[in-house]
Amino acid sequence: MASLIYDFETMRAIVAVLATFVCLSLQADWMRGNLHTHTLESDGDSTPEEMARWYRDHGYDFLVITDHDKITRIPAPEGLVLVLGEEVTDRLPKKPLHVNAIGLTTVVKPQGGATPVEVLQRDIDAVRKAGGIALVNHPNFGWAFGAEELLQLRNFTLLEIASGHPYVNMLGPPSHEAMWDRLLTAGRRVWGVAVDDSHHLKRPWDTDVALPGKAWVVVRAAKRDAQSIVDALKRGDFYASTGVELEEVSSGKVKVKEKNGAHYRVQFIGSGGRVLQETEGPVAEYKIRGGEGYVRAKVIDSNGRMAWTQPVWSAEAPPPLSKSRE
Repeated sequence: MASLIYDFETMRAIVAVLATFVCLSLQADWMRGNLHTHTLESDGDSTPEEMARWYRDHGYDFLVITDHDKITRIPAPEGLVLVLGEEVTDRLPKKPLHVNAIGLTTVVKPQGGATPVEVLQRDIDAVRKAGGIALVNHPNFGWAFGAEELLQLRNFTLLEIASGHPYVNMLGPPSHEAMWDRLLTAGRRVWGVAVDDSHHLKRPWDTDVALPGKAWVVVRAAKRDAQSIVDALKRGDFYASTGVELEEVSSGKVKVKEKNGAHYRVQFIGSGGRVLQETEGPVAEYKIRGGEGYVRAKVIDSNGRMAWTQPVWSAEAPPPLSKSRE
């Protein structure tokens, strides 16, 4: 794989912060999965077994079933890795406050609180105590909270930036992606994910329900097991997608796997959500110069599908907050 040549200070900063993510190539150990799934065990319309088989049969490698306030345990169908999960479902009046727990060992009860920040932080802390990593879900669902609240939270690893659910208002304003940029600009090491938030299999003709197959992540796991998948999510060794598939990802290069005659634009985005460079075509490179704060890539195809890589930080990025990562 072609490599980029950085000045010494920039390379040293990237290696120090994201040593495992400087240069990645898509090989056999990349695994596609959904991090947000509901079944008849909470408010879905299908059994856990039916949901798991659907994802297995549609080319997914792993699945996290996140029924509300419980861990749903079933035998994994052949060819699919199941990662234990739960959606911790808290709320204040007219404010749904939800945190996914991924890879946890015990059920987490909603912790409650007086404000959105207090509720979310208590739930995040409980997820960590239960052995899971915390994914903060859909801030704009019910317009429950925004970037100002997110900036006050600590110890969460993942933020939902794209969703297949039709009612989470992910485009805002402000969009979930813009909230992510606010966190990154402040020096927070938080990874962006795309999820189905699937609830329905029985009404595939209905575009007004939460169907599967809309949004996912592709992780680079050392092994095909739950712990390796969780470890990849912790270190940001993945990309998020609503339909664009990537062949190659590095700290400054993106190569798209072309399909269906689509055209592609690749945006490299830095501090403040500023577009640093835009390239037409399926292959794009960006040389980190220093001063960008961070650099992440966003791929947009001509049918509106997208993919997002995780950020790397340039030499002048704010220092990481000691409690912002798992």
